[in-house]
Amino acid sequence: MRGRALQIQRRLFSTSVSRSSDFAHCIIGGGVVGLAVASRLATRYQKPTLLIERHGEYGTETSSRNSEVIHAGIYYPEQSLKTKLCIRGKELLYELCERQSIPHKRLGKWILAQNEKEREILEGLHEKCLRLGVPTEFIEKDEAEKLEPDVYTPFGALNSPTTGIISVHDYMTYLASTLEQFDISLQTSVESLRKTADGNYEITAKSASDSEPFTITADVVVNSAGLSAPLVSNMLLPKERHVTSYYAKGNYFSYSASKPKVSRLIYPCPVEGLGGLGTHLTLDMAGRMRFGPDVEWVDNPDDLVARDSRLREAVGAVGAYLPGIKREVLAADYCGIRPKLQPKGGGFQDFLIREEEGFKGFVNLLGIESPGLTSSLGIAEMVDEVLYG
Repeated sequence: MRGRALQIQRRLFSTSVSRSSDFAHCIIGGGVVGLAVASRLATRYQKPTLLIERHGEYGTETSSRNSEVIHAGIYYPEQSLKTKLCIRGKELLYELCERQSIPHKRLGKWILAQNEKEREILEGLHEKCLRLGVPTEFIEKDEAEKLEPDVYTPFGALNSPTTGIISVHDYMTYLASTLEQFDISLQTSVESLRKTADGNYEITAKSASDSEPFTITADVVVNSAGLSAPLVSNMLLPKERHVTSYYAKGNYFSYSASKPKVSRLIYPCPVEGLGGLGTHLTLDMAGRMRFGPDVEWVDNPDDLVARDSRLREAVGAVGAYLPGIKREVLAADYCGIRPKLQPKGGGFQDFLIREEEGFKGFVNLLGIESPGLTSSLGIAEMVDEVLYG
């Protein structure tokens, strides 16, 4: 290791790293996906592993700013990575939660049909789910009124019983605990990344507590930097392969009244080209109701202030399926930014997960938005297969 040393003590491991590198693995980004990848590579291969995170805590950028939903894997094109990894990740995540007692609930989700056109869309979604092997069933209007009397769904609802919620904080805390014997550098920003003549990677980074940057080398680099992933990728790849970032902000709204009341997640029918799944109703682990996210395209990824000005539109969206909602107790709460690889109206964009051509050992994770949380263990499994399969 050269330059200013990390503020952590190096340890000896049972499997040695190649002589020319300081680390076998360097994972850039300590969100839920980066933690999952680091945990799998470090614990499975027991090789020196470094996780670099630019913030002072794990997952503060995107992972802790979402609906905390475990998705079923039904919205995306059948052959897409989003579908494949969401379904696989869901299985792995529920298994882990049950084994490690990570707080979660299989609440189920209704996707609502407000008119004949939306019912047709949900019929097609149901047919797709049959092909994918994802359980769904229709709840017709009369039954829906008995089960959820405060929800307006005149053309029935598609029930997704494998949808749930999770405490993201507890999940990330567990993943971080598996890395305690390895090296972690928080409040550290990557300043440069290059491939060396030896075929490994040189990473120069700077800690907020240090006046000078430090440089380390690694055999493998996984770019899981979330909103900053395109920037990290562009440090290494030639200009003609650079990626442009776009940002879709999602505002969430808290609701403090006890009525109307629901017992499961409620989603509107998906609208193509919206950039999200609509302003939906979710419940947290304590049963508190919240709405969101909406979609607001912004230029600045640090624009993380929820705006009251978005309330009017949110009330309109939510009131369509929850007519008893009380506007006066709905308030802007928090927001998150979706890392997009296409601008507004750009159509479907799949996860980009690949070892870059000509850069063996460098794996890019780009455009990891929803369902990234649900897919996190599936993504980690795929990265392992890409590197060592």
